[in-house]
This record gives sequence, structure tokens and C-alpha cells, in this order.
Amino acid sequence: MADSRTAAPETTAGGKGAGLGATAGGKGADLGATAGGKAVGRDFASASLPRHLARGALGFGALAASVACVPAVGPISLALLPAGLLALRGCPMCWAIGLLQTVSRGRLQRTCTDDHCELTVRRP
Repeated sequence: MADSRTAAPETTAGGKGAGLGATAGGKGADLGATAGGKAVGRDFASASLPRHLARGALGFGALAASVACVPAVGPISLALLPAGLLALRGCPMCWAIGLLQTVSRGRLQRTCTDDHCELTVRRP
């Protein structure tokens, strides 16, 4: 009898795995999966560095304003929390990961095989 707890990898419309599905034990996330030699995982990068920094300023500003305005406006100011999280694409750590991805985009290349991954710097 087959174990029904084993989950198949999730795929998106483009055929790439989301890499965030449950593993066989039902715990953790599979962030190191590869599809056709290309690493599959979440991409938090923006199209450009100024755009990413603007999203960060908007997101962190909305988070700070939602907490700072509670004494003056009341709990209604907490409505800015979802806007801040949306601008950051999740949590502040997601924004920081996106910043690193945006800065390194096009400069670093990761190639993975079955037993290990290598990170190489592209030469112009």
C-alpha cells in the first residue's frame, strides 16, 4: 500500500516547480530543487535596484506608520500593515533576500548537479 503522505512537487503555469511544497515527511520546504539544471525557488528580486529600494521605503514606511499612528488615529491605522507587507512581498526578510537577488542578478550564476551546487561569477 502506498504512503498517502508523500506530496508531489507543485508546478506553476510555466511548468517550473514552486519549490515550496511539503516534503515526504510533511515538514519543511524544498528550496533546493532543480528543474532541467536550473535552480527552482522563490524569486523576490525586482526589475531594477531603484524600484526595489522604492518598494522597501514604501513598505517599511507603511509598517512604521501603522504602528506610530495608533495613539493618534486608533486601531484603524493598523490597516496599513497589509499594504506594507504587500509592498515588501511578504516579510522584511523577503525584501532583504530580494535586495540581494536584485544586486547579484546577472553577476552570479548557480549551476546544480545531483550531488552539489556551484556558484560562479560571470565574466563580462
